[in-house]
Amino acid sequence: MKTSSSILSILSMFLLLSISLVASDSAFDNFLQCLPKHSHLSNPIADAIYTPNNSSFQSLYQLRANNLRILSSATSKPLAIITALHESHAQATVVCAKLHGLQIRIRSGGHDYEGLSYTSDVPFVILDLFNLRSIQIDMTSETAWVQAGATTGELYYQIAEKSKVHGFPSGVCTTLGIGGHFSGGGYGPLMRKYGLSIDNVIDAQLIDANGRILNRKSMGEDVFWAIRGGGGTSFGIILSWKIKLVRVPAKVTVFNVQRTLDQGATDLAYRWQQVAPKLPKDLFLRLEPAPITGTGNGNKTIQVSFIGHFLGQTGRLIQLMNANFPELGLQQSDCIEMSWVESTLFWAGFPNGTSIDILLDTVQDDRVFYKTKSDYYKKVIPKEGLETLWEVLMDIEDIFIQLNPYGGRMEEISESETAFAHRAGNLFKVQYTVLWSESDGGIGAAERYIEMSRRLYSAMAPYASSNPREAFLNYRDLDIGSNESNNTDFAVAKVYGAKYFKNNFLRLASVKAMVDPDNFFKNEQSIPPLPMPSH
Repeated sequence: MKTSSSILSILSMFLLLSISLVASDSAFDNFLQCLPKHSHLSNPIADAIYTPNNSSFQSLYQLRANNLRILSSATSKPLAIITALHESHAQATVVCAKLHGLQIRIRSGGHDYEGLSYTSDVPFVILDLFNLRSIQIDMTSETAWVQAGATTGELYYQIAEKSKVHGFPSGVCTTLGIGGHFSGGGYGPLMRKYGLSIDNVIDAQLIDANGRILNRKSMGEDVFWAIRGGGGTSFGIILSWKIKLVRVPAKVTVFNVQRTLDQGATDLAYRWQQVAPKLPKDLFLRLEPAPITGTGNGNKTIQVSFIGHFLGQTGRLIQLMNANFPELGLQQSDCIEMSWVESTLFWAGFPNGTSIDILLDTVQDDRVFYKTKSDYYKKVIPKEGLETLWEVLMDIEDIFIQLNPYGGRMEEISESETAFAHRAGNLFKVQYTVLWSESDGGIGAAERYIEMSRRLYSAMAPYASSNPREAFLNYRDLDIGSNESNNTDFAVAKVYGAKYFKNNFLRLASVKAMVDPDNFFKNEQSIPPLPMPSH
């Protein structure tokens, strides 16, 4: 009797799974038939649709999947990739996916650290925006419209083509998709002078859950507030941003001064925390500690890089550094003068003298497996805390850490002015990234490396921000809380929402309820609609 009931149970489960798969197939077929009906006849969508039957589907899927850890562990692939060639293709994808019960993941550059732009555990399609990459610059008004699929490198290149004395505050990596990068905040070496990317955005185009294209006026100030720092994919699909270009001198100065522990790196790193957030706005000084093998004895040590960017020339920079941070001992020979666009290559790690044409390379070639976490620091890490950090770094070895100073313009903007809440009161933000390759064990080594990143994060807890322990959305980290692919639990979202958005989370949830009450746009760390109060 027990045996026959077990068989019946298994058969029932199999039948339910079969029905689910058939329903999924049916929904997908209906989705594909729906697309041409909702896109312009003058711009046929057929050429933008890739399914697993296309020979190039797999390579297209992988091309902009930046993290090999995610790509190698993904258990399900998209039913289709829609490589929108026209805005109407993106609109049709929204309308048809919603109509037929499929989830959309939105990818512009593929740099989501947890791969949420190209993975899901439920039937989904990827709306890939890389073809929507136009950049229209108007030097008369010093503004530009930039489509979501353009990269930071392409933006820098096109600004430089128009002007030698304009730039834009944005990321160091040159293959970031503008759509996602800006919506999480967007920062780089101009942040202390001009704030974040979103602090220089003056309009946007957004496709809402009904497939309508809205601009700042038609979406309203609440939605425009939310997409600047709140992550665009909770509210719709960012098609383009209108940005205000910023003024830069014809020549800027950069330097990278390195000191080991034997050369007083601990004392210098301690002093850096007190100095870097208070330097003049024109000077950005990043700190990067790295484990190395010492010369001579072969023992491990730490080398700390002090990497600077000054909106001015060497003479004035030396004066400022001697007045504010003489302990570093910056010399004229450490400094390199170059144009602003050339400095974007310096920050991206290209050798001095590299052609700026490399900014037009839109896909990162040297991909690795990685796990990233982030922290904000409101107090100086004591020397014993730095020594703890050095010990963990030397133990892990395969690690990349950046400490980015705040202060300057970041102090002046209220945490409620945009959805990006990490403003005054922060000394610096930290990115911790453990990284490894196939030769280190590939996906099989992921658990070990992830555990290392958690150990480092735990070791720095006594010194980082707390209640909540704040985190940066663009350094996405599912460890701080996440939902299932298709279910956004509000209580869970409040946990990660407080860390990413602080007191702005509830307003974001309120905006979500206005613009997407059915929660069509969702992922594992999206913002849910604010629940209606029960009576």
